[in-house]
Amino acid sequence: MRTIALGLLLGATTAHALPTAPGVVCATWPAACDDGPPDCTACHTLPPARNAFGLDVERALLPGTPRPLGLAAFTEGLPDALAAVAALDSDGDGTPNRAELEAGTGPGDARDHPGGAPVAGGCINTNPNWNVCGYDPVYAFRKVHLDVCGQSPSYEDLQAFQGLAPEAQLDTLGSTLNACLASEFWQGRDGVLWQLAHAKIRPLQAVKSGRSGGPVPLADYDDDYALFTWTQSGDRDAREVLTANYYVEVRENPTRYRELAARAGQHAGESVRAGMLTTGWFAVINTMFTPVNRTAAAQAYRAYLGLDIARSEGLIEPDAPLIDYDDKGVEAEACATCHRTLDPLTYPFTRYHGIAGLSTGAYDAGRMRRQPLTEGSRIREVPEAGYLLGQPVANLVEWALVAANSDEFARATVRDYWRILVGHAPTRAEEADFAGLVARFRTTHDYRVEAMLHDLIRLEAYGAP
Repeated sequence: MRTIALGLLLGATTAHALPTAPGVVCATWPAACDDGPPDCTACHTLPPARNAFGLDVERALLPGTPRPLGLAAFTEGLPDALAAVAALDSDGDGTPNRAELEAGTGPGDARDHPGGAPVAGGCINTNPNWNVCGYDPVYAFRKVHLDVCGQSPSYEDLQAFQGLAPEAQLDTLGSTLNACLASEFWQGRDGVLWQLAHAKIRPLQAVKSGRSGGPVPLADYDDDYALFTWTQSGDRDAREVLTANYYVEVRENPTRYRELAARAGQHAGESVRAGMLTTGWFAVINTMFTPVNRTAAAQAYRAYLGLDIARSEGLIEPDAPLIDYDDKGVEAEACATCHRTLDPLTYPFTRYHGIAGLSTGAYDAGRMRRQPLTEGSRIREVPEAGYLLGQPVANLVEWALVAANSDEFARATVRDYWRILVGHAPTRAEEADFAGLVARFRTTHDYRVEAMLHDLIRLEAYGAP
């Protein structure tokens, strides 16, 4: 999906990207937004610099009106400007601007058009700083410093890089990435990896224990951030985010991580651990006091496989009947569509306690047998075995293994980093490169995130201004 807002320029001397533009484009040309609003590259090279389409739109936008335009004037004038440039072919690739946007390709990029193949000689680089016609190693060098180290390269380093031969530039780009991947900005508290983990962990300081604990300390989510960062760094298998039977502690000043066989506050036995799915925090925030912990299963499905049942994603009916064990009405026609997938996903989670003192997050084979019948007339019959992605799984450890080896896990993992480094989800024009990167993540890179990132920063999607 295209998710970054389209920014159009107000004037020749003052450049601003306005968040109203996507809504106006979608209202004017609805077919251009079938996959979401066009991204910023529709009008820009490196914002606020405009491409050929952006320049045409600006010229057509309320000509003769003093710049800069106000928000109201911009919003009112944009539909007429779009109409004026609809039939133009701003980038000279043979396809009119409106047809390009409706096809999901770039009206300002001659290399990106519905025919799929680049137009020979279609791009003439007039930018004095970057090669806007393709991959620019100097641009990528600066971007790696910003994205992974959190700061621009020094003027001296940039000048030295520009003086290198092409192969030496790529080698230096790789060594720069290695250095940045070990930085506090990437691995430290609230660094890039911790921020990536936020939506998976869903921290709530009020019930945190340990450092900076809240008023009702129930579990320490620092352990979850540590485990996530550990599996995403070094020469480690990223699948262990779901399959690890160990814990990780974080120490700071400087930040460092250490793998542990046991950890205070973590109660799942070694043989029944499933990485991030069996931490104390996961139990506290997702299971709480729920016998049939559907929220835990749905969060795992969303966070690690990229499938959101609330959005009807990943609905795969298993070859098994849907049974309303806890009298929640899940067999009703309006509910069954989702619950045929969700409930079998959930069964393997039901043997792990939620908030239960020293048993929080612990595995308990008899947990369902002791549930009061007020929780459901058949609550004690809930099985431990279930289904994931249409495949039967006997327990949560097996659930995690199937998930970690799935194409969905690989795609979700690579997509996370693509969004961080490229700045948006893969567009239709980038899908082939994204699919190739996912395939190599599973094979060539052997699920090593850092190896995959070395590959990603050499793609045109990353290194083209």
